[in-house]
Amino acid sequence: MIMTRPATGSTPIVLITACLKPVDGYLWHSATHHYVDAVLHGAGAIPVILPAVGERVDVDALLDHVDGVLVTGSRSNVHPSHYGEDPHEKAEPYDHDRDATTLPLIRHAVAKAVPIFAICRGMQEFNVAFGGTLDTEIQEFEGRMDHRAPDVDDNDLRFAIRHTVELEKGGVLEDLFGASAIETNSLHRQAVARVGNGLYVEARADDGTVEAVRPREASGFALAVQWHPEYWFKTDAPSKALFDAFGEAVHDRMAHRVSPPIAAE
Repeated sequence: MIMTRPATGSTPIVLITACLKPVDGYLWHSATHHYVDAVLHGAGAIPVILPAVGERVDVDALLDHVDGVLVTGSRSNVHPSHYGEDPHEKAEPYDHDRDATTLPLIRHAVAKAVPIFAICRGMQEFNVAFGGTLDTEIQEFEGRMDHRAPDVDDNDLRFAIRHTVELEKGGVLEDLFGASAIETNSLHRQAVARVGNGLYVEARADDGTVEAVRPREASGFALAVQWHPEYWFKTDAPSKALFDAFGEAVHDRMAHRVSPPIAAE
């Protein structure tokens, strides 16, 4: 896929969602380097990490000053109270502050046509933000494959591309990749159960697990995938294509958001 980014002399800004994690007695607002690197070098944008501060930030006003949103993956799961179910120990850990930040952020970004790309937990948040529900510990469901990462220290092995995703005929991903199926990497134990209101399923794994969704009525770039394209965007063609498309969208958003200078007479 060849990108045509506007030559405006500026660089777009992309918000990256953060988790709130306890480390060494401190609370850290964190996002891993691979997301930062993919925004910087895959989408050609300036990454800015958004702290998990919930309602203390006016996301609607914030979105007026940025060109895109990347909703990251995480070890934590969306709290079940957001889709009408009770929490249980097997689905932990949770991150209430992240939920309080990302769920409204996703809805506002789609409504304002700010390009948004959601990955792994981000896709689960995307589904919940639009009224969908989630299943957890899906590896225990009859007929489901184990989508969890292997228990190894080598991240290249943990994030290895290992299973097939079937693309919905006529969807944006089929058009983007020019294929009916691709190979992907999954590292999750929670997945879409009931699809959110107005969301279109773009891809499924061989076992029926929903692997990608997008809002039917979105007027801008809005896509969520269950796998991890940020890890292999430099070497894997489908991963690169996703960040190329996201990058094209955020550059286009910047070109329309930032007024060009008026030449002096």
